Amino acid sequence: MVVKRALVTGCSGFIGTHLVNTLISTGTYVRGLSRQTDWHHPGVEVFHADLTRPETLEGAAKGIDTILHAAGHAHATTADADLHRQTTLEGTRNLLAESERSKVGTFVFISSVKAMAEPGDRCIDETARDQPEDEYGKSRRQAEDLVLDAGRRTGMHVSILRPTLVYGPGCKGNLAKLLRWIDTGIFPPVPDTGNKRSMVDVRDLINAILLAAEKDSASGKTFIITDNQNYSTRRIYNAMRESLGKPLPSGSVPIWLLRVLGRLGDGIEALLGRSMFYNSAMCSRLLDSACYRSGFAHTELGFHPKYRFEDALPDIVAEYWKNRDQAEKAC
Repeated sequence: MVVKRALVTGCSGFIGTHLVNTLISTGTYVRGLSRQTDWHHPGVEVFHADLTRPETLEGAAKGIDTILHAAGHAHATTADADLHRQTTLEGTRNLLAESERSKVGTFVFISSVKAMAEPGDRCIDETARDQPEDEYGKSRRQAEDLVLDAGRRTGMHVSILRPTLVYGPGCKGNLAKLLRWIDTGIFPPVPDTGNKRSMVDVRDLINAILLAAEKDSASGKTFIITDNQNYSTRRIYNAMRESLGKPLPSGSVPIWLLRVLGRLGDGIEALLGRSMFYNSAMCSRLLDSACYRSGFAHTELGFHPKYRFEDALPDIVAEYWKNRDQAEKAC
């Protein structure tokens, strides 16, 4: 199978933007589904619709052979439970219905490793069956089930990708925050706990998406996508400092102090009823492991990542500086 006419959801997001650019460069016809009425992209036919309103999706997949579904509510907080269900779960249900009406042949859902239970100290692969505990992960897992069921019912080629933390120019979330905090000098040196965290370059993820869409062996299957590296937080921290042109510190903040500050953040959250930038969850992301393996992706897709975080950092930092300079000029 070859992707000739693709509908991309989440086309204005970090992954979606890179996906759209890659498809255009290969000569693929691209239709981008966006809620933003002012969003446009050279070479993309824009279809304005809202996944949570099925009536707006009518005709979105007409003439399309492949849907690459990268949209969904991205913030993994308990307060966003309704948004996760409406956008990720019901939005996927509505999009699948439109794909069936239009007789789309291929549907790839870009989910997340958060659709699985947290691995703890293990390094897990696609054989792990434990269920997620938070609303973000539950909505992702339930949306995955909808996609797999649609494939069984209709014979449509469906595939699910569970990327780990995705990095690349324009990346958002915790990596972007860490880079900004290091640059401004407000983030202290973290200790090397030997933790193992999995990530993947956005270019490798795009390659995996296209492999999942085009390979018969991918139909009905779920794949974890990583770059085959195990990153400690200290490794990420040191690499960012070097790319920013900052000297490496000789010491670090004690682990016990970071844990205490995390619990203090939890207490302030409970008292004030609002989120703090540092709490036990953030502490866990800094000190603990989240390790995954791409076993099935290697054997079934022939997926072999080309990049490491250190390879991507010069472009990530260049994009960060460009956006920072633009923000300063606007002020």
